[in-house]
Amino acid sequence: MTIPVTTLMTTPARLLHPDAFLSPFAIDEAVARALDEDLGRAGDVTSMATIPETTRAQAVMVARQAGIIAGLPLAVATFQKLSPDTEITPHVRDGAAVEKGKPVLTLAGPARAILTGERTALNFVGRLSGIATLTSDYVRRTDGTKLRVCCTRKTTPGLRALEKYAVRCGGGFNHRFGLDDAVLIKDNHIAVAGGVRAVLARARGHVGHLVKLEIEVDTLEQLREVLDTGLADVVLLDNMEIATLREAARLAQGRVVLEASGGLTLETIAAIATTGVDYVSSGALTHSAPNFDVAIDIDA
Repeated sequence: MTIPVTTLMTTPARLLHPDAFLSPFAIDEAVARALDEDLGRAGDVTSMATIPETTRAQAVMVARQAGIIAGLPLAVATFQKLSPDTEITPHVRDGAAVEKGKPVLTLAGPARAILTGERTALNFVGRLSGIATLTSDYVRRTDGTKLRVCCTRKTTPGLRALEKYAVRCGGGFNHRFGLDDAVLIKDNHIAVAGGVRAVLARARGHVGHLVKLEIEVDTLEQLREVLDTGLADVVLLDNMEIATLREAARLAQGRVVLEASGGLTLETIAAIATTGVDYVSSGALTHSAPNFDVAIDIDA
């Protein structure tokens, strides 16, 4: 069905992953910022110099590799902002698996708007689909286990909401969005505060009853100390070997949620999933995802 892009708040939302929220305000802000960056003070001088204002064009956005699509609402919002006369036919929605060569969107409207918005729309879809595709690769290797794959705060400045949304499109889960989500006590906090027991007691006395408290440990000895306090909700097991993770799960016996982090790769995720830990977190999902190959071709 052709969707005329005339409803700013609803049209992009139709292409969102059905189980992953992305604020329409985040979409609007990101698109406005990206277009401002590209258009500068004089606009698309190439298109204005070479394409008559009344010229119309048809184009198709095509996936040039197999993977998971994300970012289509931003592509739609990009073309809508440049010209509300553009019509868009979506062939998939965010979170869909696509094959190489599959059309993702078709466009019909003012040629200048399509040419001007092409790179911005592709940047969004390429970046976010790359994250979704890499996340899906990790998640697929955990099938049949309870392990959940999470991202971190290692995101592109200004794009965190978008990149964390892309992780969810790929079947992953989000860690905290910012420093205000939950308490996460790292090794440097422990060192400054005077040890595991001292830092946990101080944190628990400070936060409200709905705020989760997570602490990072490097050794099984630290884990035992955390368990003895009974003050933590989650323990982050930092850079531990597979055998050590398995022993940590045995020691915890479900008293705390266990999260493995550090050194995660596509080659090790399946083994980690068998250890009994509940979550694994990796910054690589966002900071090292390769760009997804997608293009817009004009129909001659």
